[in-house]
Amino acid sequence: MKRSYVQINGRLYERGHEPVSEGPMVIDDISPYRSQATGEMITSRSKHREHLRQHDCVEIGDQVHHLQVRRPDFESPQRKELIRAQIDAMSHAEFKRALQRDIERVKWNSRGLPRAKD
Repeated sequence: MKRSYVQINGRLYERGHEPVSEGPMVIDDISPYRSQATGEMITSRSKHREHLRQHDCVEIGDQVHHLQVRRPDFESPQRKELIRAQIDAMSHAEFKRALQRDIERVKWNSRGLPRAKD
């Protein structure tokens, strides 16, 4: 079994054998981060919890950047109508650029995957 160590005040201790603090444990506030759901800055734990509730997100694991957004129903009529309206509002050049970005994204995400057999 591989041993791992932790350094505390310049001294190495084998993980699991480090000294226990005598005082109370205080957890720092979280570092500000940019929300993956909306792009806004989240600056405190209370704002983080509120943001998760507002946007129907779930925190996965112990990292704040692992957020799972509950996606809307992809087949809903409202979603289809919104997409139609967004496409109708685009110019021909904007539509071609968006289509090319999607094609590149599919190429990038499918690299290394085996090809489907005919």
